[in-house]
Amino acid sequence: MRSLIPLCSAGLLLALTACSTADDADDYSSVPLTIWADEERAQAMRTFAEAFARDANRQVEVIVVDHEELRSSFLSAHSTGLGPDLLVGPHDWTGELASAESIVPVGLSADDADLFSPGALDAVTYDGRVYGVPYATENLALFRNTDLVPEAPASLEALVETGTDLVDSGAVDRALSLQVGEEGDAYHIHPFFTSAGGYLFGENASGDPDPTDLGVAAPESVAAFERLAELGEEGSGVLDRAVDSSNATEAFTSGQAPFLVSGPWSIAPTQEAGVPFAVDPVPAFAEGDPARPLIGVQAFFVASGASDPELSENLARTFLEDPELSVILHEADPRVPALDAALEMVSDQDPNLAAFQRAGEGGLPMPAIPEMEAVWSPFSQASADIIAGREPSEALAEAERLILEGFGP
Repeated sequence: MRSLIPLCSAGLLLALTACSTADDADDYSSVPLTIWADEERAQAMRTFAEAFARDANRQVEVIVVDHEELRSSFLSAHSTGLGPDLLVGPHDWTGELASAESIVPVGLSADDADLFSPGALDAVTYDGRVYGVPYATENLALFRNTDLVPEAPASLEALVETGTDLVDSGAVDRALSLQVGEEGDAYHIHPFFTSAGGYLFGENASGDPDPTDLGVAAPESVAAFERLAELGEEGSGVLDRAVDSSNATEAFTSGQAPFLVSGPWSIAPTQEAGVPFAVDPVPAFAEGDPARPLIGVQAFFVASGASDPELSENLARTFLEDPELSVILHEADPRVPALDAALEMVSDQDPNLAAFQRAGEGGLPMPAIPEMEAVWSPFSQASADIIAGREPSEALAEAERLILEGFGP
């Protein structure tokens, strides 16, 4: 009989103890593999652990660590020679973890990129080496109420015009729901920022984001936000700080807005609300650059101190040879599978998943360099301040100063 893979929950590193049972030792190798994941991914990891344990003939333990503590706890554990065999987390940790030598490259190469969604393998590549096995992707797209807007807008200007006409007619309260909030949201503004010509980092010779070419206050980025300011609170009012993470999706599901820029996490509440909708790529400015959403990838990382030196190769090979593992993860946590074969298996059940993948084509993998951590807060705050009416060059210059201070010596 198949043994159950236990799920432990802990808030402190010292509490992260083995959760095995005597029955497990009878069925599997006596040395367990451990996976650290946060609560949001716990159920998906438990179902994955059961399947992977059978393939690897190893007991697998899933240990839950609070998301805010997961990365720092993993790095601390590495420095003391402790910690898990596998870590589950977002790809933008790759640069920091690889630089700390706390993770090792996995058995994938650039030649395997065609097996995954566009950009998925690039997202877990650092300094030319692949450090993670992608299992899910996420990016922003445009939700459109098909009763109110039967056809996708060809440009951001067309979206604004359509939404504004609906506001003027009294059909909706706002033209577009895009979360900004008092502290801003770099992730959600990014597609419009790039379409207007802005950039966060340039690229080095390897194609990785280059922290020596910070674009936050570059002339192109200032010009981009001058354009976005026209949509802000002192312009057309299409973007405003009253829309934040707590109410952006609700504005769409309640019929207050005909458009919503959001990720796949908004599919379920929209379906539950009974709103007829379609998922389209985020529209670009008519005469602008492409609107490039940031691509987020959820991945398995193999610890450099893993108990099984062959674990990385085994994990990579198992994922590629058995797409059902990705399907299992999707069913437990409905994110878009990163493996194309798995996406094909689940798209018949939910065509919105394939629509999100199409919306991510041409997207930009979220920068996976350690310096990105210093960018989020200052850049987000600058975007909120500019939408509120602050002069773009002033706000972005201050943001760049804070970011460079965050880079350290």
